[in-house]
Amino acid sequence: MATTPRKKAAAPRRLGVWLFGAYGGLATTLVTGARAIVRGLATPHGLATETELCRDLPLAPIATMVFGGHEVRGGDWAASAKDIHQQNGTLPQALDRALAADLKKLSKNVRPGVMVNAGATIERVTGAHDSHTRTLRQQLDQLQKDLLAFQKANRLDSVVCVNLTSTEPVLKTSPAHRSLAAFEQAIDKDDQKAVRSSSLYAYAAGKLSLPFVHFTPSNAALLPAIRELFALTGTPYAGMDGKTGETLVKSALAPMFLYRNLRVLTWQGYNILGDRDGAVLADDENKAAKIASKDALLPQILGYPLHSHVGIDYVPSLHDHKTAWDFIHFEGFLGHRMSMQFVWQGCDAILAAPLVLDLVRFADLARQRGESGPMTHLACYFKQPIDTTTHNLHAQWQMLVDYTNRHREKSRR
Repeated sequence: MATTPRKKAAAPRRLGVWLFGAYGGLATTLVTGARAIVRGLATPHGLATETELCRDLPLAPIATMVFGGHEVRGGDWAASAKDIHQQNGTLPQALDRALAADLKKLSKNVRPGVMVNAGATIERVTGAHDSHTRTLRQQLDQLQKDLLAFQKANRLDSVVCVNLTSTEPVLKTSPAHRSLAAFEQAIDKDDQKAVRSSSLYAYAAGKLSLPFVHFTPSNAALLPAIRELFALTGTPYAGMDGKTGETLVKSALAPMFLYRNLRVLTWQGYNILGDRDGAVLADDENKAAKIASKDALLPQILGYPLHSHVGIDYVPSLHDHKTAWDFIHFEGFLGHRMSMQFVWQGCDAILAAPLVLDLVRFADLARQRGESGPMTHLACYFKQPIDTTTHNLHAQWQMLVDYTNRHREKSRR
């Protein structure tokens, strides 16, 4: 009796994760943590995509992720993980040893990045310098070649790009940024003052239709011209500036005052942090981009102006740990004034790494489903979410819940 041959099970999709700023503390913690989860050495704490929220969604398994990236500094992921252990203790030595071979192998996927009009502070902190030996067009061509080579060499079904580079000084916008045609004309004229490194990274991703996640507050990545490119190539994108600490607490706590009709008079915040991020933010030009993203949400949530201030200071001995102290002065019944204070202490990379993994998986899901444009349903992950003025964390979370529910229903059909 003839038997019907069994169909071979479909091979799992292989997802590439390309990190701009590959050897930074966040990227290194992300890669090390992902490999630790795959090897059964860690649990997926901090990942919303590992909760009931994402049940039955066809998200890429972490085990299928292959990491690579661009980096302006030397080294590799194993050396960076060792450095993080010595400074912060957040990547235990036993874990670094167990994953050393994995990290060294993945480091072969990292290519030299670009440093264009990044500012003196980033040059000093990273030890890298602007290179004027290649034109902007030549650098863009190389970035795209690197991405395509990574995808081909690792037999990847798709690639998600994530910008984790240092916060750049605010780029003053000009007519060159208002349209794709004008921007490309500036590129062809090699107008290096019209771009920053993040502009080139975002443009390269957009040209290849690769989903792009902008995790920093640098305004040069999502210029109108680059967003026009994303629209033209059908590229999904999300940003900007990951919400991991003080601002996360603000976006959850401020609605409480709104719901109870307690009028906030003053919300004063003070942040101290170390590591390369802290050193970069010690520069007033770089700090300006960060403060703008941290200080914008309170009037939107509360619905009225108030006195607010965010201070940021660099404390080298903290390394990747950060502390935020907030003072809230508010008025209640009979006009009586009261106050609240909180202290938030955490490790930046430990807080941010699972968010990036979530964002990568959601960006890949959008790509699978043929979605394009700004992923506004991911607003809860960002201080300055693209194309939405909703900063209330509860409302942002509901946007994500509604999105996952819609996709769950589609998956069941």
